[in-house]
Amino acid sequence: MEKKPLLEVKQLTTTFKTGGVLFHAVDKVSFTLYAGETIGIVGESGSGKSVTSLSLMRLIPNPPGKITGGEIIFHHQDGTARDLVQLSEEEMRTYRGNKLAMIFQEPMTSLNPVLTCGEQVMEAILLHKKGSREDARKKTIALFEEVQLPLPEQMYSRYPHQLSGGQKQRVMIAMAMSCEPNILIADEPTTALDVTVQKTILELMKKLQTRYNMGIIFITHDLGVVSELADKVLVMYKGKVVEEGQANQVFTSAKHPYTKGLLACKPPLDSRPERLATVSDFLELNTNGEFVERAGFVTNHRIQKMAERTNQTEKLLEVKNLSIKFPAKKNLFGKVLNYSKALDDISFDVFRGETLGLVGESGCGKTTLGRSILKLIAAGEGSILYKGKDILKLSEREFKPMRSKMQIIFQDPYSSLNPRIPIGEAIAEPMRVHGLQTNETSRREKVNELLQKVGLNAAHYNRYPHEFSGGQRQRICIARALGLEPEFIICDESVSALDVSVQAQVLNLLNDLKQEFGFTSIFISHDLSVVKYMSDRMMVMRKGKIEEMGDAQELYAHPKSQYTRALIDSIPKMKQHL
Repeated sequence: MEKKPLLEVKQLTTTFKTGGVLFHAVDKVSFTLYAGETIGIVGESGSGKSVTSLSLMRLIPNPPGKITGGEIIFHHQDGTARDLVQLSEEEMRTYRGNKLAMIFQEPMTSLNPVLTCGEQVMEAILLHKKGSREDARKKTIALFEEVQLPLPEQMYSRYPHQLSGGQKQRVMIAMAMSCEPNILIADEPTTALDVTVQKTILELMKKLQTRYNMGIIFITHDLGVVSELADKVLVMYKGKVVEEGQANQVFTSAKHPYTKGLLACKPPLDSRPERLATVSDFLELNTNGEFVERAGFVTNHRIQKMAERTNQTEKLLEVKNLSIKFPAKKNLFGKVLNYSKALDDISFDVFRGETLGLVGESGCGKTTLGRSILKLIAAGEGSILYKGKDILKLSEREFKPMRSKMQIIFQDPYSSLNPRIPIGEAIAEPMRVHGLQTNETSRREKVNELLQKVGLNAAHYNRYPHEFSGGQRQRICIARALGLEPEFIICDESVSALDVSVQAQVLNLLNDLKQEFGFTSIFISHDLSVVKYMSDRMMVMRKGKIEEMGDAQELYAHPKSQYTRALIDSIPKMKQHL
């Protein structure tokens, strides 16, 4: 029996006009989606993935964007078909959310903060389906059960800020599924989630697809996720599809150099290369301005050399019996009735020159631990010895000289940079506060030197944070931390929001700078593959406690804890033959 298509995209072109210049964000993209099939669209930020999905939903803001060519043919079950590009906005509303639904990347910004989760899902049902509010309410609670939200009736009355990241994403899935759409478009739905939560979300989507025989378009930069979920894959680069085919075919025998570069960027789980490959290792510009495979590049370049182990004799940091609790419930007069323990009797050492990896799910206490070490969060009990001195007993005035030696690189570089200050001044400001460098001229020279070390240049000094990409902003934050010549740096989820290619560049940069400056670090992440690659030793946290700790390679190969084993099993695995 011949399969009938749900959606045919033919030569789709979406153009943006900025500063009088036309830019093709989506350039003649074509593919066909069938019922029960999943198409994965992969590529870096700026490749055109999300603009493709927004074009399919007719959600491109006009101006500055506009669909300028091609067709989006939606096939109805009765055999008729409509070109969505030709529909009026009023006609498109009957399709959007009803026939085609979308799960957006960031659920917190996609959900209305002043409406309960139940009201938001119910709104979609009332808009497209006939029935009473009571029927819509029952259907919403049933959907919450279907997406495996705990206590569905209570979740109906809760606001988005009262839910975890994984729970908010489940609400978004329930909203998308509320009208039983034929096509579900998922735009980076698991990017910011822990591997265990990600695994349950992906399993849920597969289950719902089987039940409703939906077609799914899954957009991500995580190739491991796509290899587990997708039947077919489209690889996008600068608005064009550069490679497509069956998922197993694309991932086991990639033909385009860009695809090979993406596959090589992710830290491997079965080896520890000296450096991670980047897309630029596979691509170069020819004389016609086109990207071609770099001549002479050896694809099996991976070196099995392990990072040199630290001489574990000199302790730089000692954390002893550290406990921190936060108020969980207060009465009408503000008196705390109950506490929740963020850290529960934590003890460990960090040796000079090593990188200690810290891994665990959201809420396990990773970030709280990192910030308490730098006295950004007040600790309740225990001690933190830095070079033998208990910093918890020091006043802020006594601790200030030590702050320059202990730095942090935050997860979100945009929110940790002042949008009103040029990035050169942002890097120079901590030097000024701590009296480093003799005068403003020497500080500016030092900033320019640091910008070069992180892959930027002096011309960037007077630019503002919004003028940079996410990867560039993270490099600026690294330069700012290094400006104080620290001995100890905490990297708190510093690459979690980056594309795999940019992530590889930043990880290589951190390793290079560590060799040059000789700093000690704690590397915090929920991505176990990244932590394993970066770390000498690894510490697994769960519910405020240390689950287990040991050599990074040994712990990954032979985990003692069932929880660690579950974390490892949740990592999307991908066979690569480059």
